[in-house]
Amino acid sequence: MTDKPILLRLDSAHDARDNRDFLREQKQVDFLIKWNPRKQDPLAWAEKAQAQKAWMLDRNGKMEAVLSENLSDEPGLRQIVKVTVRTSDAGGQLYLEPEVSLEGWITSLPAEVADEQQIMAFYSDHATSEQFHSEFKTDLDLERLPSGKFDTNNLVMAFATLGYNVLRWMGLRLTGPDAPVRHPAKRRRLRTVMQELMTMACRLVHSGRQWVLRFGRHCPGFAVYRDLYEGIAASG
Repeated sequence: MTDKPILLRLDSAHDARDNRDFLREQKQVDFLIKWNPRKQDPLAWAEKAQAQKAWMLDRNGKMEAVLSENLSDEPGLRQIVKVTVRTSDAGGQLYLEPEVSLEGWITSLPAEVADEQQIMAFYSDHATSEQFHSEFKTDLDLERLPSGKFDTNNLVMAFATLGYNVLRWMGLRLTGPDAPVRHPAKRRRLRTVMQELMTMACRLVHSGRQWVLRFGRHCPGFAVYRDLYEGIAASG
């Protein structure tokens, strides 16, 4: 595909020694795999963070530590582990005992190319793309394709791609000041777009030899709907 270096990002389902051995043999390919803790003891990792004095206070009742280790039996690979200890929730409610959780990554990228924070940021982008996949499958109801024939499914996917792009374009208007009240965001899920713009209550009225859509006086999505309609009418 390209003569430039490639970074392959994989989720924890691909965290297996066989996969890593295969990827290490590939030229111009580095990889970043989400670590699967499996039977790891969180308390042991918390003690390791305590020994290295790596704790950072994220908020009252929550501490985090980021540890980095080279894998002794897999030269060239390193493991980044984030240990989180919570003694209370975000509202200040104390727990009966501390809650310890683990999150980790295995990568072939050397430390001089990407430090621990950059590795975590790289995988965060991968999680974002996973959300787009979820919207395509769940919100558009394409979890299972309808046919056993490739050509039929190819046509269904083509129509789904068109619908996805149209809804994403419509959703860009749902972040403006006249959009229905929701939490601030750079984009809206397809499900939200369909709820706010595709399922609005209205009446189709025929009067004066014209068909008219009448919306309620306090319809929250009317301003966005009107702007979209005017934009399409002007471009057509």
